[in-house]
Amino acid sequence: MKKLLLIVLLALAAHVQAQKAATDYKARLDSLLQDPMFETSHVGIMVYDLTAGRTLYTHGHRQLLRPASTMKLLTAVTALRELGGSYCLKTRFRYQGAVCDSVFTGSIYCIGGFDPAFSADEMNVVIDSIRSRGINAIRGTIVTDRSMKDLLPFGEGWSWDDPNPTLSPLLYNRRDQLAEQMVSQLNDVGIATAVTIVDDVCPDSIQSLCTVSHTLDQILLQMMKKSDNLYAEAVFYQLAAATGTPFATAAQAHEAERRLIAELGLNPADYRLADGSGLSLYNYLSAELLVRLLRYAWQNQQIYDHLYPTLPSAGFDGTLKDRMKGPLTRGNVWAKTGTLTGVSSLAGYLLAPNQHILAFAIINQGLRNGRDGRNFQDRFCEALCRP
Repeated sequence: MKKLLLIVLLALAAHVQAQKAATDYKARLDSLLQDPMFETSHVGIMVYDLTAGRTLYTHGHRQLLRPASTMKLLTAVTALRELGGSYCLKTRFRYQGAVCDSVFTGSIYCIGGFDPAFSADEMNVVIDSIRSRGINAIRGTIVTDRSMKDLLPFGEGWSWDDPNPTLSPLLYNRRDQLAEQMVSQLNDVGIATAVTIVDDVCPDSIQSLCTVSHTLDQILLQMMKKSDNLYAEAVFYQLAAATGTPFATAAQAHEAERRLIAELGLNPADYRLADGSGLSLYNYLSAELLVRLLRYAWQNQQIYDHLYPTLPSAGFDGTLKDRMKGPLTRGNVWAKTGTLTGVSSLAGYLLAPNQHILAFAIINQGLRNGRDGRNFQDRFCEALCRP
């Protein structure tokens, strides 16, 4: 009986200590919200203990706010769920015609797959494929097939005066100039060209020249670590193209995202989805949705194993290389940043002092200076990492 009583007393003491620690923890985080910046701005916050399976802290977590580049978390997790990390973004080349006396007469088709990493190395593969067929001159047409996505070169709600990426499925060095570069490099290696460049859709059942590709894993590294908007839109449109519909639209990509949001236990109609990168001023998400996404990824190893390596690490790399360099946070926070005029956001994972893994999201909005939001987020993460 005495032993049982001792066990009960110890358990009660541990519970009281845990409750006090939770109260102290909340008070520490609440104190950060006394910053004068919140007289003119607002914030949505949620922190969830993945190890213990419980919510640790919320403040305005259901407010609809512009996520900026934390929108890329929704794009990445949806793509990993729907397509998988080994999925390839392909640029395909086909031909129709004949070779006579080392002269090819006919058409070479460039079929876009919206690979944002296509550059000189990839074009060299194409040139080598042509040379390997004994061709030293080309007469006819270079046909650009852009039917992978709609013809809109920009996203919904993008600011006209921002340096926005061009949304073309046929890119060379991030620009819509693949066919022109192909002709230039053919001439540079001594393959004479007498061709015209035309837009058309490639017919079925013609000869394959070569295919150049990058995996989703490769694309996600640049997209997330460097917050690359072009790469994010390329991934976003893979979701649309996966439907098999020519000239696929952003609306089709959003359908995949809405299915995931519903699976998270939230109502997709409560949110506004506009693009894949977060550039749009029409996106509206919540800190709760971002944390639900992070929880979902954590619970699905085949997603988390591909997502985790892409997140910037505090004090080490990506967009967090120069942030949170102190001993408490450096290497203990892995998160996606977000910045727009008036908006600063941060969402990801954090190692707490008790070795629990936390998922968190912070969206600051209405800022006159983005630095204020970043400083607040850094202080908040430091408070989470402090014993």
